[in-house]
Amino acid sequence: MLGRVPYPAPDQRGGFLQGRTNAVKHFRFELRGKRRIHQTPDRVHITACRPWLVAEFARLHPQIVVVLGATAAKALLGPTFRVTKQRGELLPWPASAQHPEDFTRVPVDNAGKVADAPEARLLATIHPSAVLRADNQDVAYDGLVADLEVAARALAA
Repeated sequence: MLGRVPYPAPDQRGGFLQGRTNAVKHFRFELRGKRRIHQTPDRVHITACRPWLVAEFARLHPQIVVVLGATAAKALLGPTFRVTKQRGELLPWPASAQHPEDFTRVPVDNAGKVADAPEARLLATIHPSAVLRADNQDVAYDGLVADLEVAARALAA
């Protein structure tokens, strides 16, 4: 599962907030009283986090990559990818990546030996927080579950 996850404690010093996420580790927020309103990271933030993202994939060798939300999808698939148009669709991984060459060779030992990455698939869906913001939460939730069921069936096959 790959998505943007906010850090649990706000950084009151302002500027950027470092958090735990697989797609984007630095992102902006605006304080409104005691609440943080998260702002979508721009291309600079996504690009800055790419080395960590590539390293995580090199270690994990996933069978299925589930991308949660537009930020994570654009980090992997490029700025023109639209979750709303391709959600729930299994795509070849890493062939569908914006830069597939980043993910095709993976380390196999501590001595620096590399090999071809195993074939995998990718599925994009909405971020779970989008269900909470949806006008019709039941429909949004059902769509998210249906997308995740596609991934589950692919893993079971």
